[in-house]
Amino acid sequence: MGSAHIVVVDDEPDLRQLVQTYLTKHGLAVSTASGGEELWALMAERPVDLAILDVNMPGEDGIKIAHELRRRGSIGIIMLTANSDTVDRIVGLEVGADDYVTKPFDPRELLARVRTVLRRIAPEKQSSAATLGREVRIGKCCLNLDSRRLYEADGTTLPLTAMEFDLLQAFVRHPNRVLTRDQLLDLAHGKEGDVFDRSIDTRIVRLRQKIEIDPRRPQAIKTMRGAGYMFVSGSGD
Repeated sequence: MGSAHIVVVDDEPDLRQLVQTYLTKHGLAVSTASGGEELWALMAERPVDLAILDVNMPGEDGIKIAHELRRRGSIGIIMLTANSDTVDRIVGLEVGADDYVTKPFDPRELLARVRTVLRRIAPEKQSSAATLGREVRIGKCCLNLDSRRLYEADGTTLPLTAMEFDLLQAFVRHPNRVLTRDQLLDLAHGKEGDVFDRSIDTRIVRLRQKIEIDPRRPQAIKTMRGAGYMFVSGSGD
């Protein structure tokens, strides 16, 4: 669940910020959009697992957005409505929303509903690297294997070289297993002539600066003295 990407779509900046801050504090990766246009642009860059949609927005409202999201495929949808009656709720559920929350709401209630929907739409985590869609949690970040991008919990993209991505991909495809420097060279670089085993150490130091909560005490990519390195699956949860 920790690797899920959530988007809050609402035309109220304060509400977007409140929800993003609260959900991020509880270990979820959250982006925001002021409306449909920003949402579609964001989804073109990165897969979305769950959308929290305000029903009443200028232009493309939440109902229309939910209908389009459902047409595009499997994605969790939670509707936000300011109305206490059942009209918005019924319409939202008819277009395929998974749940609804009435404004004003307790953030704890929203978090509970988000977790419930994520459990419903996501496969159970296995002992191997846990993925939702095409993303893997690694340390405090998410690695998208399709777009080859690394994201922080708030959705910020971190710079990643091609070799750094190859190294991370090698780790997440062999979780909880000690990999020697030679194995990492084979998996990540195909034994390129200009790549030396000790260069792995330098790259891992740089990666830890990006993905570890405390790079001095790495929990995601651990050094196995005299053996190599190991990616610990689930260390960011």
